[in-house]
Amino acid sequence: MNWLRKVLVSSIGKKVQMGISGLLLCGFLVAHLGGNLLLFVPDGGKAYNEYAHALHTQKLLLPVAEIGLVVLFAWHLLLALTTNKDNADARPVGYALQCSKQEPGPIAKPASSVMMATGAVVFLFLILHLADFRFELRNHGSEGEEPFAKAARLLKDPITCVGYIIGTLVLGYHVLHGFQSAFQSLGLNHPKYTPLIKQASFAFAILVGAGFASLPLWFGMISRH
Repeated sequence: MNWLRKVLVSSIGKKVQMGISGLLLCGFLVAHLGGNLLLFVPDGGKAYNEYAHALHTQKLLLPVAEIGLVVLFAWHLLLALTTNKDNADARPVGYALQCSKQEPGPIAKPASSVMMATGAVVFLFLILHLADFRFELRNHGSEGEEPFAKAARLLKDPITCVGYIIGTLVLGYHVLHGFQSAFQSLGLNHPKYTPLIKQASFAFAILVGAGFASLPLWFGMISRH
């Protein structure tokens, strides 16, 4: 098994693991977004309440899924930190001093050059999300409050609303590079398919960023007026 350990801790092995963990997290984002968009169903919250209650009736599967998701996220985060350190050690000049024949333009840096920064913002956003929805550390609701009423109440909170808008848009920017990079890490990098993967990555980033941001925008800013 020593050979397997050497493969996993190698540069290529870490990139493959990053790709796998990243795609699994992207799959979770799609499933989570699909459930959250039920908040927009015009039935007084019935569809979302049924969805939330169905999830919480899984007394065994839900804790296992939550633990698995935490492990997956921690795995992805650890790989990101170690690969970033490996890249910094291999290139002492650093990414901040990249050489280019082109003059820097007014647009923002490519997503690939700010992955650690966007990842940090996403991590802070995740903490806020868990504090509000999972552990209810702020803005406690009434006993027996239905999931739809709880979500609408929390999203109307100014801190939650602004934090979610910023966090979800940064999340979209993060997956803009992460989605296509995952396929490249798995060796799926071909002149014929790479343009399609980049287009799919752009579409996925819009879906995730705009999809999640629409919730605090609607409940926190539009529907309350």
